[in-house]
Amino acid sequence: MAKYKKIIKMFLYTALILLVWRLAYHVQLPMIDRELLSSEVSLFGFLDIFSGGALSNYSIVALGISPYITASIVIQLLQMDIVPTLKEWAEEGEVGRKKLNQLTRYLALALAFIQALTVSLGIVAYYGDIFELGVDATAFTYVYLALVMTAGTAFILWMAEKITAKGIGNGTSMFIVAGIVAGFPLMIQQLIGTYITKENGSVGDIFVFFGILLLLIVIIIGVVFMESAVRKIPIQYANRPAAAAFRGRSESHVPIKLNVASVIPVIFASTLMSLPATIVRFLDMNNVIYWIGQIFDYTQPIGFVLYIVLIYLFTFFYSFLQMNPEKVAENLQKQNAYIPGIRPGAETASYLSRVLFKITIVGATYLALVASLPIIISFVFDLPESVRIGGTSLIIVVGVAIETAKQIKTTAQEKQYRGFID
Repeated sequence: MAKYKKIIKMFLYTALILLVWRLAYHVQLPMIDRELLSSEVSLFGFLDIFSGGALSNYSIVALGISPYITASIVIQLLQMDIVPTLKEWAEEGEVGRKKLNQLTRYLALALAFIQALTVSLGIVAYYGDIFELGVDATAFTYVYLALVMTAGTAFILWMAEKITAKGIGNGTSMFIVAGIVAGFPLMIQQLIGTYITKENGSVGDIFVFFGILLLLIVIIIGVVFMESAVRKIPIQYANRPAAAAFRGRSESHVPIKLNVASVIPVIFASTLMSLPATIVRFLDMNNVIYWIGQIFDYTQPIGFVLYIVLIYLFTFFYSFLQMNPEKVAENLQKQNAYIPGIRPGAETASYLSRVLFKITIVGATYLALVASLPIIISFVFDLPESVRIGGTSLIIVVGVAIETAKQIKTTAQEKQYRGFID
């Protein structure tokens, strides 16, 4: 039991931080008359997932960790020879990584202020005068609300760093998962209300309820399998002795995950698809312009096709961004390593590109299928809006759970080696 003491402390520390975050969820923005706001209509859609509903609750932590996610993606894209300084930092090792992390935090706070200001203006544009009696809707009021929400994001980023340093898993990932899991009780409650406790219910509804739960379990098992799938390309080192090769120690491999791009393509596609609809809801547009928003509604045929196409495009783009075949081939050549039967250099890069292309086709199809499951299942079973079987949330939760389990296993197997002086 003693060797698990460290893990128990890490769990308790993470739980305490998440409890503080959840308490902050109930602290609502100042100067807003909450009774004037309707909680029945969600204006934010996909943007409200990562905050655990805090955005719809108009909490001080309404933006959650989403500005940091956007900033991380932007900084990662800018490292592609767009900003030479960022590329140099990325190649400097630990020192460069700290610089990039600090820049990402500053950019996240700037994006949080812009996003908070937009949300405040959008809420007023949709609901009208939402402020308490005696509060004027001036520029100072909007800036003040934006600063409060930006401070909430900064507080969450600080807590995420604490989890990374002293808790279980990556702090940012844990907050994302916590925001998603926070919506599960409402989902189960509405699912029970739809099929179990509704008036004039039938025995068939009960079978449908358990059928949906069984389907969810099957989907989770499938996502776990796909997220764990890896293609291993064998490599050998030319500078290893033959005796070592005989014992199999000179052989290694280049691992390529089936889902190289992770959930980023779905986030990109969902964000792009949800923004026009959100703008249309904020701005009271007439019917002549409203059809533009219908095109980007992925529950409609045209929007659904566009959604799937965007997922495929972003998957290929981000996969080749994450694993650059030319850079991998160059690194192998520097290490005197080679793929059996493939010449080092350009031929190795070409071979890796072909393999990555084939894997990405399967990975993109998997992402498109999982992302479209909530739309298809909701249409077939006529589920409430909050009940989402599959989708981006499930991929994120499973991915973070797998990585956290690996960290716990590694921590549990740690051994302390003492020297002569100790």
